Amino acid sequence: MKTAQPTPVTVAVVGGGQMGSGIAQAFLTAGARVTVVEPVSPERARELVTTGLEGAAARGKLAEEVSGVLARLTVQEAVADLPADAAVVVEAVPEDARLKVETLRAAEAATGPGTLLATNTSSLSVGELAAALDRPARFLGLHFFNPVPASRLVEVVVAPDTAPEAVAEARDWVRRLGKTEIVVRDSPGFASSRLGVLLGLEAIRMLEEGVADAEAIDTAMELGYRHPMGPLRSTDLVGLDVRLAIAEYLHRTLGERFAPPQLLRDKVAAGDLGRKTGRGFHDYC
Repeated sequence: MKTAQPTPVTVAVVGGGQMGSGIAQAFLTAGARVTVVEPVSPERARELVTTGLEGAAARGKLAEEVSGVLARLTVQEAVADLPADAAVVVEAVPEDARLKVETLRAAEAATGPGTLLATNTSSLSVGELAAALDRPARFLGLHFFNPVPASRLVEVVVAPDTAPEAVAEARDWVRRLGKTEIVVRDSPGFASSRLGVLLGLEAIRMLEEGVADAEAIDTAMELGYRHPMGPLRSTDLVGLDVRLAIAEYLHRTLGERFAPPQLLRDKVAAGDLGRKTGRGFHDYC
């Protein structure tokens, strides 16, 4: 007699862009049933997840048929329709504090008291976001990295009111995704963004000052310090507009060492945002 398979745990991701679709793919690959909320481009969100899964299958990184994994995916447009029994809801909307608060409050209202609610912010204060919620003990940061399926690290960001039980659940989920967690206290830029942005800004200043060209600066860190990707290529991957927004926030909260170079501002103003536009500090056309 066949043993009945356990019902997949329900997880939700709010935001179906590059990060949200990657987070959804990671949970799907781990066996969860996933609801993605994307009010602007729901079909694009499904397409991104599908493309990601197909790529994983082609590389031999998917244990199931793509169709079987996609059978556990639901894409919808309204946060209010989130599954009430979701074990985890990860908010992955753009880095705008007002938008995140609005999204998180709606997600909290749509789900039960047992739901673990997380934000995927890379720099905003998790404590300030928590202040707008009714259940701050069940809220924390889960900072995933791009591209999510291939990245091994997740920062678990603990706000002042986050309950220890919530931290333990978050760490368990990260491990179930096959990733490694580090636990950090809520502070501007956490550990990764604070260090990564500082290195990236100095690399931009070196380019601005003519110390070396972009290829040489990146190669110095890739070969000299064994970084898998140089700081300018990394900025192109993240998006120059995203890096500028984070740098401006860190500049306000941590001081002059995070002041964005004029070259970064000029490139963002010109629309040279990195890989997503085909040109940043390197060309991708």
